[in-house]
Amino acid sequence: MTLPTAVSPSAQPSGPPPPGDEAWWKSAVVYQIYPRSFADSDGDGVGDLRGILGRLDHLHDLGVDVLWLSPVYPSPQDDNGYDVADYQDIEPVFGTLADFDELLAAVHARGMKLVMDLVVNHTSDEHPWFAASRGDGPGGPKRDWYVWRPARDGMEPGTPGAEPNNWGSAFSGPAWTWDEASGAYYLHLFSPKQPDLNWENPEVRQAVYAMMRWWLDRGVDGFRMDVINLISKEPGLPDGPVTGGAPYAGGLAACMGGPRLEEFLQEMHREVFADRPQRTLTVGEMPGVTVDQARRHTDPGRRQLDMVFQFEHMGLDQDGDKYTPKPLRLTDLKASLGRWQSGLDQVGWNSLYWCNHDQPRIVSRFGDATDEPSRVRSATMLATVLHLHHGTPYVYQGEELGMTNAPFTRIEDYRDVEARNHYAHAVAAGADPADVLAGLAAMSRDHARTPMQWTAGPNAGFTTGEPWIAVNPDHVRVNAEAAVADQTSVYHHYRRLIALRHDEPAVARGRFEMLLPDDERVYAFLRHDEAAGVELLVLGNFTGSAAEVPLPAGWAGAELLLGNVPDPAPAATTVTLAPWEARIHRRTVST
Repeated sequence: MTLPTAVSPSAQPSGPPPPGDEAWWKSAVVYQIYPRSFADSDGDGVGDLRGILGRLDHLHDLGVDVLWLSPVYPSPQDDNGYDVADYQDIEPVFGTLADFDELLAAVHARGMKLVMDLVVNHTSDEHPWFAASRGDGPGGPKRDWYVWRPARDGMEPGTPGAEPNNWGSAFSGPAWTWDEASGAYYLHLFSPKQPDLNWENPEVRQAVYAMMRWWLDRGVDGFRMDVINLISKEPGLPDGPVTGGAPYAGGLAACMGGPRLEEFLQEMHREVFADRPQRTLTVGEMPGVTVDQARRHTDPGRRQLDMVFQFEHMGLDQDGDKYTPKPLRLTDLKASLGRWQSGLDQVGWNSLYWCNHDQPRIVSRFGDATDEPSRVRSATMLATVLHLHHGTPYVYQGEELGMTNAPFTRIEDYRDVEARNHYAHAVAAGADPADVLAGLAAMSRDHARTPMQWTAGPNAGFTTGEPWIAVNPDHVRVNAEAAVADQTSVYHHYRRLIALRHDEPAVARGRFEMLLPDDERVYAFLRHDEAAGVELLVLGNFTGSAAEVPLPAGWAGAELLLGNVPDPAPAATTVTLAPWEARIHRRTVST
């Protein structure tokens, strides 16, 4: 493999942005850790906090500024920790609060910050709040902390169609479960083990805010807020529209951006963040959010959130259903990301990501993992295009190695409740099991959850025991140990991209301008930093064939900041990009 990288001195790794900057996160890079799969310190096959502690230098050397931990709270693990049973403790399989404090101190000692995952649309059904709510009955002190409703008039409770409305769960089936002991249905937009909190109750909100203050007082630097735009439900919980013969309406769609969402977010800001001496980071995961809504949520003057996660670009390769993939059209991707770049310009702020714990591996999805040169080249091209957009980039564990989808072939290979439920419901409805498995092979969340690949050795160096989910067999060539030793690896390209964001202000603050919007091969754009008189030109070939593209006037001979091919053709009036080539040029302009 020979993919030397052209790099200017300004693109070499350097330190994070200075502390105390009110908007420090604008020039930062966030790294998401899925603790269950990152590093196992005790050989039980499950990652843990001490495992993360032992790998902090990998993250520090990569250059990231912020670590985001997926949930580490006590949980029955029905949805791998997104079903929280206690908000103010640590799941024993991950460690203890003392372990957490030690990890937090070590993160801060390295000049990094730590953000917690906040899951407050719902809890586990094993949370004491739900146990009290279930046991109280109507009128009890915690009964109204969750959403309880009787069966539809005249219908037998627990029978199909007797649910209070026709909402469906994101994890298949109805969004309501009949609780015999309580004599009522409770709402769960996800698993039946994840009952929704009732945010209309001010006691619920105050309990959530007190918990958030407790973590901030402990030293954490902010929160990523899981499905936070579902917390406000429509009054009366009306039926939703049913399409395509489906038995249920989309419960998530019925709850996105409810009538009191902005009120709740502003109240949260006042109660939790407004008087903090140190600037925290708040990121709201918001399925279905529009550009206009995101602009309002991230407008600093509205005191809600710093940025949101949106999913529009993650649905472009899906044919009406998550598990029915279709080829990505590059023009669709440009139109989507370009709309968000322009829509949030000057007021809001973008989060930038390809991967997270809910998405398959990007190099298998939008790139080419069929051979080693293409895997490395396409992974570095995708990283270059993403990181040079306007916003804060997120790196998901293993993305910096170019990790790929796992070669799962049986439903028994999967661990995710969503994947297993989808398979069971689809096959029961008459779908061909082979077709259902093909959809999971392309799009399952479990592809992001296979163990981090540290070495070529047994279990990829993740654990000395039996891993909770199978290790991808390609770890023998795709692993951190090999990547760190190879200056042409995906890892070192990520290091240079992160350093470039720290060292070149135009990357964080430059205005975005899309080029070649109708080209199906090449993603091209400019970043303008008028204050510094600097412009950046970014080119990414999204194909496995060479592509010739015209350059804007004045870019002939421009400095090459970063590229992913050896001896790239010089910038001229046109340039021929090699398969999966990426490059960043820089020039100074008069101000």
